[in-house]
Amino acid sequence: MSEDQFMGNLYQRFPVTIEKGVGAHVWDVNGKEYIDCMGGYGVALVGHKNQRVNDAIKEQIDKIITVHSSLYNKTREEFLTLLISLAPKGLTQVHLNNSGAEAIEAAMKFARKFTGKKGMVAMKGSYHGKSFGALSLTFNPKYRKAFAPLVEKVSFASYGDMESLRSVIDDDTAFVILEPIQGESGIIVAPEGFLQEVRKLCDEKGILLIFDEIQAGLGRTGRLWACDHWNTAPDILCLAKGIAGGVPMGATLVRPDILASISKGEHSSTFGGNPISCAAGTAALKAITEDGLIENSDKMGKLFRVGLEKLKEKHPMIREIRGKGLMIGIEMKFEVKDILMGLIKKGVLMLYSGRNILRILPPLVISEDDVTQVLHALDSVLTEEEEKRNVQG
Repeated sequence: MSEDQFMGNLYQRFPVTIEKGVGAHVWDVNGKEYIDCMGGYGVALVGHKNQRVNDAIKEQIDKIITVHSSLYNKTREEFLTLLISLAPKGLTQVHLNNSGAEAIEAAMKFARKFTGKKGMVAMKGSYHGKSFGALSLTFNPKYRKAFAPLVEKVSFASYGDMESLRSVIDDDTAFVILEPIQGESGIIVAPEGFLQEVRKLCDEKGILLIFDEIQAGLGRTGRLWACDHWNTAPDILCLAKGIAGGVPMGATLVRPDILASISKGEHSSTFGGNPISCAAGTAALKAITEDGLIENSDKMGKLFRVGLEKLKEKHPMIREIRGKGLMIGIEMKFEVKDILMGLIKKGVLMLYSGRNILRILPPLVISEDDVTQVLHALDSVLTEEEEKRNVQG
């Protein structure tokens, strides 16, 4: 692949060159069709070539592409109005930025300024991005090791364990950050009651609670917000990935008193809130909320789970199936690289999450027929893998 000579060895790459996409399907340069369960790592939330998003971008391009936030813009105003109308309770203001990592960086600064405290608590198994601040809150040592020293005063608590959390907070703790469903570490769903307990503890101790819904939010889990499954709202919510239908965008939603603590010029973004992203964002939010995508995520997610549980009975190499909606992890007893390559041959693109976990993050427009085909392909590949292992064994 000619890209490799320019881009270094930064990405785990698959031998597929994608040319175009529609809905939950993509085509390579040779015209081969694939069902896309990668979804651009969750970015293709409303489907490839979403009509609402495409139309909005085309219309905006003919008006203006960039308007810095030192000036006003109606496209931005429309997006902000819609986003805030959908936000969890109490989150009535927002900082617009361009990616998940940027959404996290803003949240860190806002929380520290507002509380006047320095301590930060994240979870073991967390993933919040790879810029210095976000990386400091990301648990995996393989991402962190080469870049130390990172931002100081970060502690990690065991996910789902209140005693562990209590043991690492103190009078200087500014915030606790967590993913309601951990993505990168293998689709780990928060245990029942955990989010409510963390919320209660933060309220008691005057600590801000930040939810990272960059991967789990916006209908991915069969609810608009993953935290809705546990009826718990944060003080700050970080969003990105699918929020603008594929165009780069991040957003940090906050309580108004938190944002009021930030002075002019203390935090800003040149591209944040540009009209292209905002036009696409309005279209994407309308697609999610008006076109039945949340309901489809819930329905297709359940269909996937039923099919995967049947495959688990048939294939002993499957250890566990986890997730909600169309955010699904399949933990295997072996590394998944050969399974991913086998699926590519059968026209299915799927993700990994760690070395032995398959991750499914398809567009929320995926159909029943697609789900059935993916399950058939996975069944077939697992059968081939088992036969190969039996021969080798």
